[in-house]
Amino acid sequence: MSILIKNILLNNERTDVYIEKNSFTQIEKNIEKEADTVIDGSHRAILPSFHNLHTHSSMTLMRGYADDMALHTWLNDYIWPFEAKLKDVDIYNGARLACVEMIKSGTTMCADMYVGTEQVVKAFSEMGIRAFVGATFFDFFDEKKAEEMKKKMEAEYEANKEVDEKIAIMPAPHAVYTVSEESLRWLAEFSEKNNTLVNIHLSETQKENDDCVAKYGVRPVELLDRVGLLNERLLVAHAVHLNDDEIALLAERGVIVAHCPASNMKLASGGFRYDAMAKAGVKFSIATDGVCSDNNVDMMGEMKLAALRAKEMYADATVAPAADVFARATSLPAEYLGLNTGKIEVGAKADFILVNLDDVAMVPNTNLISNMVYSATPKVIDYTVCDGKILMAEGVVEGEKEIIAALRDSMQRLGA
Repeated sequence: MSILIKNILLNNERTDVYIEKNSFTQIEKNIEKEADTVIDGSHRAILPSFHNLHTHSSMTLMRGYADDMALHTWLNDYIWPFEAKLKDVDIYNGARLACVEMIKSGTTMCADMYVGTEQVVKAFSEMGIRAFVGATFFDFFDEKKAEEMKKKMEAEYEANKEVDEKIAIMPAPHAVYTVSEESLRWLAEFSEKNNTLVNIHLSETQKENDDCVAKYGVRPVELLDRVGLLNERLLVAHAVHLNDDEIALLAERGVIVAHCPASNMKLASGGFRYDAMAKAGVKFSIATDGVCSDNNVDMMGEMKLAALRAKEMYADATVAPAADVFARATSLPAEYLGLNTGKIEVGAKADFILVNLDDVAMVPNTNLISNMVYSATPKVIDYTVCDGKILMAEGVVEGEKEIIAALRDSMQRLGA
């Protein structure tokens, strides 16, 4: 498979881009080569695609289902009872719809945390995106449940770790308030033994911190350090309620943080300390969270919220500049995870988007990255490509109508 893009805007200059198999192989003016697909780039720009480091893909099933309520009420009274009714086909249908939405909004890689690992992997593999898929772990402090979950997680890891080279499996303990200290310690050992990431929600609410202190005598960051999880293999979501010492420790240990501004704002979880994190050198990225707490998986909207919320919080318009925010949605998460993506250069994997510069939101093109962060919406994206494969062409994802219909079938069966 080869793709030739003619006269595309890259770094404020017009050039040609040639992709062979799954990588950029030539970037220069006037490339004259045969290609399976030739794309006119004369009214377009090429940019790295988005990397979303925290979502719950199958929760597209719950878009608009339980809005405008506190996190713990939302989880205990609505989300977990709904999820108890899900069958494999529902999880699969939900994940496929999330893939369609991600592709249409320019995301080609996500870190997912949900039940039904096999179904999520199947959906991502079929749709062609990269993913770190979390095998979710809850034990609710029950020893018998913990042993069951350990066996289940090991089985899911072994069954899915080689399904698709673009997909990695990682343990995903939900949070310190749903997973015991003993299980967290076991998961740290599993991660070290198998060299996997571990994905967990961390200090999302003040209640989480207070309850952790009451139960363990320490805050969540210190608890994770105590069990051996606080290292460069740990990916944490939210990290809202952190003090200066905890931020410094995350930076020192190389922990990766996924900042989810829309979810934090919608659930009134608190304000992410963007500037403090950046100055401390914490490896943090922009992410969406799941559709039930964000209502979409649009990284473009998330970038704008991240920038505006940080400026408001610090009362400083220079905080979270557009270029930094864009990097934290594209190149930096790829770098944190050791992926050869997030950049348009020879030798890198061909994961990218083509943006329509004639769209009203992109005119005038005074500053492309500012436009992408502050004014663009998913409709400006004409093409989304992952690993050299065109996942969306001229705004259309193959099979999207059938995927939407299947999701509606699931909702009808679930009585929602």
